[in-house]
Amino acid sequence: MTWVGHATFLLQLGPVNVLTDPMWSERASPLQWLGPRRLMSPALDFDALPPLDVVLLSHNHYDHLDADTVRRIARTFPETPWLCPMGLGAVLRSFGVRQAIERDWWQTIDLPAAAATCTPAQHFSARGFGDRNRTLWCGWTIEADGVRIYFAGDTALHPDFDVVGSLLGPFDLVMLPIGAYEPRWFMRYVHMNPEDAIAAYRALTAGAGTKPPCVAMHWGTFRLTDEAVDEPPARFAQRWREARLPDHANWTLAHGETRRLA
Repeated sequence: MTWVGHATFLLQLGPVNVLTDPMWSERASPLQWLGPRRLMSPALDFDALPPLDVVLLSHNHYDHLDADTVRRIARTFPETPWLCPMGLGAVLRSFGVRQAIERDWWQTIDLPAAAATCTPAQHFSARGFGDRNRTLWCGWTIEADGVRIYFAGDTALHPDFDVVGSLLGPFDLVMLPIGAYEPRWFMRYVHMNPEDAIAAYRALTAGAGTKPPCVAMHWGTFRLTDEAVDEPPARFAQRWREARLPDHANWTLAHGETRRLA
C-alpha cells in the first residue's frame, strides 16, 4: 500500500490495483483559487498509476471526491468500476465515469477480481448549500488475492465498528482517520480524534487473534480544522503506546511511503 495523501491510497493486492478517495487537485474546494490548499503535494505522480481495477469512494466532500481527479481517472482508465454509496452514481457519471456501482450500508459487490462491502459511517454529505445529506456516506471492506482490508472513509466514532469487525473481519489491514477533530464540541459528531480511532480499532479487532496493522489517515495533507498539522500522528502514537497495542502494528506513514503486508 502507498499513501498518496489524505484518504488517497493505492492498494496493490496481488494483481488487483485499488484506489481510495482519489484526490490530486491543489485545493479541496469547488474553486481552485479558494478553499483548503494542499500542505503536501500528491506523493505519487498521477502518470505513475498502474491500471486501476477498482476505485473506492466514501462520500462526496471535496477532499474525498474531486471532480478534476475523477475526470482524469475516467479518461485514463475508462473501464474501471467506481464503488460508491447510494446517490453518488449520477454525480460520478456526470464527471465521465462509465461504471458507477452504488450500494447501501451492508450491501456487497462481487467483481471479477475483488469483493467489497459498503459499511456504516457517522458523517454527512454536501457539495453545495442545498444538497446536505442527499447522498450517503460510508466505509468499505475489500477482499482480493486472499487479503481483507477495512477502509473507514471519513467518520466519527460510532457503535457499529464492533459489528463491522464481527461480521466482515478479521482484517489483514485497518485504515482509520485520525485528523480534523478540533474544536471537539463540533467535530466529534463527524470526525474521530486519535483516542476515538484507537477505540474504533479495538472494536474492529476484538475477535482477532493477531492484531492487524492500523493505517492512520486523514491528516497532514490539508488543514481543515484547528489542531496543529503535526498533532494527530504524535497524539495517536502516544495513545497507541498507552493502550499497550503492538508498536509494529501502528502504520503511520510518511507521504509517499509504501508498506508491504507480510
